[in-house]
Amino acid sequence: MKTAVEWLAEHLCNEPNFDYWKAVEQAKEMEKQQIIKAVYDSMGTNFDPNMGRAEQYYNETFKQQEQ
Repeated sequence: MKTAVEWLAEHLCNEPNFDYWKAVEQAKEMEKQQIIKAVYDSMGTNFDPNMGRAEQYYNETFKQQEQ
């Protein structure tokens, strides 16, 4: 699996008619999902409600920085 940054860099370099802003938004969403999955995996359980806790962690940690 590629990181969001690797994915974005590959597309910026290889596609001449690339929609930059759309790609940045897509990369940001990929990064969000990667962080949520990393937090979920670090919980050491496959208990599905923990995914909600992982997303809550993301929102509390990163959403405040965007405002």
